[in-house]
This record gives sequence, C-alpha cells and structure tokens, in this order.
Amino acid sequence: MTKIWNESGFVENDPWVIESEDVKATDDQQAILDLDSFLVKVEESNDVNLGVLIKPADDVLRLAPYLDRIALVAISFPAYNDGRGFSHASLLRSRLGFAGEVRAVGDVLLDQIPHMLRTGFSSLSVTNETAIRRLSEHRIPGIDVHYQPAVKEAVTTDSYSWRRRAAV
Repeated sequence: MTKIWNESGFVENDPWVIESEDVKATDDQQAILDLDSFLVKVEESNDVNLGVLIKPADDVLRLAPYLDRIALVAISFPAYNDGRGFSHASLLRSRLGFAGEVRAVGDVLLDQIPHMLRTGFSSLSVTNETAIRRLSEHRIPGIDVHYQPAVKEAVTTDSYSWRRRAAV
C-alpha cells in the first residue's frame, strides 16, 4: 500500500501516476514521466503541469529550461542507502529555484523524513508500514541541531556560527 504524505497529512485521491511500460495514466490522472520521456514530450508540446521522475544517476540540472512547465518532480530512492536524491532536491530548490512539488518516491523510511523535509521535499510516497503508522500518529523523528544550512529555514544559535536549530 502506498500513501502520499505532506506536512498537512495524508493526501486523498492523489492524481499522479508514475508511468512505465505496464502502467499508464488514465484521463483523470496525471503522468509522471522518466527524464528522457519528459524531455521528448516537453520539446513536442506546450503542455504545462507536467510531472517528471528523477532517478539517482539523472542530471537534475537538465530540467532548468522547463521548470515553469513542471508541477511535480518525483525523486526516486531505490534503496535506503542511496542519498543522491537529497542532493537532487536541494539543487532543485536552492540552485534552480523550483517552487513546485518535490516528492520522494521509493524506499522512504521514517528516519530519513526530517532530512528530506530539510532538503526541500514537500511530499513523500510512503510504503513502509512503520513510517505510515508513525506519520498518521504525527510522530516524526526530529533532529534538534544541524551543522549545515538547508533549504528549509533554520534558526541560528548564539553559540557557534556553524550550529543551527530546527525551525519549529
């Protein structure tokens, strides 16, 4: 079972579908295309509100000319130990200034969620039962002190220039 979560809670009737050879979006759904298919489609049409799937090895900077036409960027986490998706989200938000929805898809685990939110993710596609239960109980783990800046606003402490507190 997959559930879509954002900071407001679980999303009902999410219209987005990651397309593959076996799965295609219906008329009442919106397609999320892999990067190469997205680039072909965006060159062939003037569609707006498109969705694109970024895999770990993809170059997220290739999206720069098309950001005004993208409604959702889904970033794949094929395994818990592959952190390239965090960098993709951070680049989208900080360097490219993308303001649309950035969604983590794949192996999303509970202890990664605070980091995902700090690096710019706005929604998560969650399949892990423990993570779904804890999110439904509003029990997200927290990290009080951070050593690096993030996309999400943080409060600088008075003691050390490199130490930041999580915004509450």
